[in-house]
This record gives sequence, structure tokens and C-alpha cells, in this order.
Amino acid sequence: MSSKAAILQKVRQNQPAVVSELPDLNVLGQETFEIIEKYKTVLKGIGGDFVEVSDYQEIIDFVKKNYAVDKRIITTIPELEEIAKTDWFTVDPHSLEDVELTLLKAHFGVAENSALWVTDAILGQRVSAFIPQYLAIVVNKKDIVPTMHQAYERIGNQEYGFGTFIAGPSKTADIEQSLVLGAHGARGLVVFLLD
Repeated sequence: MSSKAAILQKVRQNQPAVVSELPDLNVLGQETFEIIEKYKTVLKGIGGDFVEVSDYQEIIDFVKKNYAVDKRIITTIPELEEIAKTDWFTVDPHSLEDVELTLLKAHFGVAENSALWVTDAILGQRVSAFIPQYLAIVVNKKDIVPTMHQAYERIGNQEYGFGTFIAGPSKTADIEQSLVLGAHGARGLVVFLLD
């Protein structure tokens, strides 16, 4: 018998017995907190901002007041066509290089980390959330879940070609601890919390 075979035989003879079952994960996601307040606090903490709105007209008014509407603004939300182009879905993604603001609607949000779940069904083109100077995402307050545990329960059986969680503006820090926003994506993120 070769030394390799002898070693493998000894390993097989000395396998530990299975003594424990998998842990019960039902306790995850049962934390109790005020979901909307937690979402807002975490979003502010990671460099994002929020605006509570009751309808799409309030979003239009906010964008007109706070963004350069003479620059290129795109959206996948038909209710916002007044201030943004909606006819860009089939263009070459490289032609989106000059987008100032992208307005999207999230499927849902997660309070514990302020993440927003978006898929290719919402994005129009995948690059639309990552290439603009500024990103604005609309999410219904009723569609914010407490933790990632509930989030994964929602997306576990979905079918989509591309999906991602977005939380806060793009940021990076070098070894000298210098935080830079917008280094590889949007410089700013505002979340419209819709009633």
C-alpha cells in the first residue's frame, strides 16, 4: 500500500460522528425596530439622503429645485416623463456617459442596511444605476423590510437576469483613510420614500 493510500485509509477510519443538526435560523430577522426610522438613519450614516413624498409630483418639484434639469436626466418611471427622458432603453449603453441624474423605482428596501433591490426589469439597462453623476431611487414605504433575512426570502424564488442591492452613493477609501464619494459610480444618492 502506498503512503498516500495509507493516509487516506486512516482518515476514512477516523471520521468524526455527526453529532449536531444545522442551527435553527428562524430567529434571524426577528429584531424589532421602527422600520422607516431605521432605514433613514442608516441611509444618512452611509452618505445617502432621503425625501419623504406623497406622490410623483413632489418628486418632480424636488428634482426641478435641486438638480440641473438642463442636463441629461433619464428614468424608467413613466410618471416622471415630464422631467426625464424615457426613450433611452435600447440605445448603446456607452451613449449614457453624460447622464446627470437617473431616476429609478426599487422593488423594495431593507431597513438594517438601507439597501434597495433593483433588477433588470427596473433598470432598463444595467449601467443606468452606475453611470450617472447622481442617482435617485423611489421606494414605497410599505415595501421596506426590516432585515436582509426578509429580503432574501422575497428574492429567493424570483427569476431575473440581473439583480443588485444598492445602498448609498459610490464610495471608496484609500489606505490613508481618505473617503471619496463617487469614485466609481454615482456621487450622490437620494431615496424618495413614497407613501
